[in-house]
Amino acid sequence: MCGIVGAIAERNVVNILLEGLKRLEYRGYDSSGVALIDADNNLNRVRRTGKVQALQDAITETPVKGAIGIAHTRWATHGGVTQKNAHPHFSSDDLAVVHNGIIENYQTLRDALQSQGYVFSSETDTETIAHSIHAELKTASSLLEAVRAAVKKFHGAYGTVVMNKNDPDTLVVARSGSPLVIGLGIGENFIASDQLALLPVTRRFIFLEEGDVAEITRTSIRILDADGNEVERQIHDSEVEHDAGDKAGYRHYMLKEIYEQPTVVRNALQARLTEAGLADNLYISSTDKNADELLAKVKHVQIVACGTSYHAGLTARYWLEQHANVSCNVEIASEFRYRKSFVHEGSLLITISQSGETADTLAALRLAKEQGYMTSLTICNVPGSSLVRESDFAFMTKAGAEIGVASTKAFTTQLTALLMLTLKLGQANGNGNNAMNEAQQTAFINALTTLPAKLEETLNLDKEISGLAEEFANKYHALFLGRGDQYPIAMEGALKLKEISYIHAEAYASGELKHGPLALIDDEMPVIVVAPNNELLEKLKSNVEEVRARGGIMYVFADKDAKFESDDTLRVINLPHVDEIVAPIVYTLPLQLLSYYVAVIKGTDVDQPRNLAKSVTVE
Repeated sequence: MCGIVGAIAERNVVNILLEGLKRLEYRGYDSSGVALIDADNNLNRVRRTGKVQALQDAITETPVKGAIGIAHTRWATHGGVTQKNAHPHFSSDDLAVVHNGIIENYQTLRDALQSQGYVFSSETDTETIAHSIHAELKTASSLLEAVRAAVKKFHGAYGTVVMNKNDPDTLVVARSGSPLVIGLGIGENFIASDQLALLPVTRRFIFLEEGDVAEITRTSIRILDADGNEVERQIHDSEVEHDAGDKAGYRHYMLKEIYEQPTVVRNALQARLTEAGLADNLYISSTDKNADELLAKVKHVQIVACGTSYHAGLTARYWLEQHANVSCNVEIASEFRYRKSFVHEGSLLITISQSGETADTLAALRLAKEQGYMTSLTICNVPGSSLVRESDFAFMTKAGAEIGVASTKAFTTQLTALLMLTLKLGQANGNGNNAMNEAQQTAFINALTTLPAKLEETLNLDKEISGLAEEFANKYHALFLGRGDQYPIAMEGALKLKEISYIHAEAYASGELKHGPLALIDDEMPVIVVAPNNELLEKLKSNVEEVRARGGIMYVFADKDAKFESDDTLRVINLPHVDEIVAPIVYTLPLQLLSYYVAVIKGTDVDQPRNLAKSVTVE
């Protein structure tokens, strides 16, 4: 995610800013920049796309300096990854702003500011902050008052730092939804989005609270709360070690992100799920269309996605048809865009993408618009991305930045979003008797409510799975088996193993064993099975016996009530009992852990496996 660093001192702060940015690189970003006010009160800026090193190289080549400055690493939301979209953003070459978060009403603000004569040089929502504050400065008594007046107009989340060359002894910061921390020095003070950025210069911090606006000089800190009252915030002495912050103490980003899943799923559910059902703010509309009215007209769903997101869509097909009584097709985006397809009456197109910039999925959306789909919805993790901007509706998964190339928490939050969508469609279904009844809705809500706790319980299997992974050290192939909505989970498990351990892995629906895969079974072919306690369990047990009879070695991730027993050819890993509705999400976690620990044993680059990229933005 984006990172902020700011400093005001009696010395040149450029190296403090650059070091702070480097310490925030773990968040993920696509561009970076710094702005400083020099001794002649000139506002200078350097921005570069790519790594912070590119920014540092540019400053080495053409030095800039100043005793007050702000810096930023950007993770693109509004507007592409370009130098003009990188922060800091200026207004009239007087005022500079860096910003984390999203200004949801930026377009309205932009239109109003353009009517006042402001010219926009970027596609970002952040530039509206700069111009809004500059406009308020025309009548405000100070930069602090201008910022306080401007933020009242912003809808959304922001952690922002503002600097004005006409007031070169002051930084003003504002927090709403996006964290900011003030670092205290002697004759100098600092600001950052994360205390890790400032550990080289201070260990004393003030954490701003929601709605705070603060004025920072070299020798003073003045904080106003959301009501405009001057307040004092507690000073904390940090004992955090920087090395622990890069990956939060985990060996790899992937393991950190696996362990974040209970939290991000809880975030995805927060404010959307109530005892009565789904809240009104389930959707963020990018048009004037009414989501509830359109969902009531949906008779068919077409899901288009790639890779891991495609597996999420395949899982959702089972949910949508069984629980929402809506027909559903799922297709790989690269196939969908190159064939002639039939558009059903009342069709909702759903695209799924972590980044929102997946080239084939974006092209499929544009094609679908030409084909006459009733409406489109994207399930995505990046606000302001192309899919979000171009879809009629967007459901944000709230997974946070996912740095490991092999998707983990993005996948489980996509599944969570698709479950909520299933509930929403079931409630809105216009097919009369096919609408979800109250008991079904209650079952859904209860299952979703308890899901984060079940994920936390499942992560307790870490040590057991780590030991199990040692048995894969010399394997070159693996089979994954699942039935029903667990079949796509088996597919995702196979994908994870091949992505990061480079073991060839394939997934099959268990009922397909006799149609070919049994020919591969021997004592060198591990077979991984997902076995929740559902109506297909007995059939799955028969498939397990077919493999055992042919000398196969089985690894069964089973519900603790499924009554599998371990022996020389069958290793059973018991999972907590979970509701059938959310079982696919829960059973994803042990497969992620297995892949992770096998990759560690193999010695591969877990976070950046060969030949793969986090976001596939080319065909």
